[in-house]
Amino acid sequence: MTEEVDRYTYRVSWSEEDEEYVGTCAEFGLLSHLDETPEKAFAGIRDLVAFSVDDLRKEGAPGPEPLSTRRYSGTLTLRIPPETHRAFAMDAAEAGVSMNRLVVERLASRR
Repeated sequence: MTEEVDRYTYRVSWSEEDEEYVGTCAEFGLLSHLDETPEKAFAGIRDLVAFSVDDLRKEGAPGPEPLSTRRYSGTLTLRIPPETHRAFAMDAAEAGVSMNRLVVERLASRR
């Protein structure tokens, strides 16, 4: 089970409100663990996820599939306001690139 728990997506960040570090797991959005150091917050959320996965198994339910093992097609369909669509089309035409390339480049630059 340790191997599966290690494949989940964890994040540790500072919580100004709690004045502690908070560990979270993307696949278990309702779980979090507060602690005084980033290392302890990470260990705490990891232990909490392991406990949750074990509990789910005991109930005969599968744990969520880790984001790291999911397959993605690379296709994303979005609904955007017509004005935004028009602006992207104009920007792409002016840059001499496809609208898809323009949007992908803009999304990539925001990471």
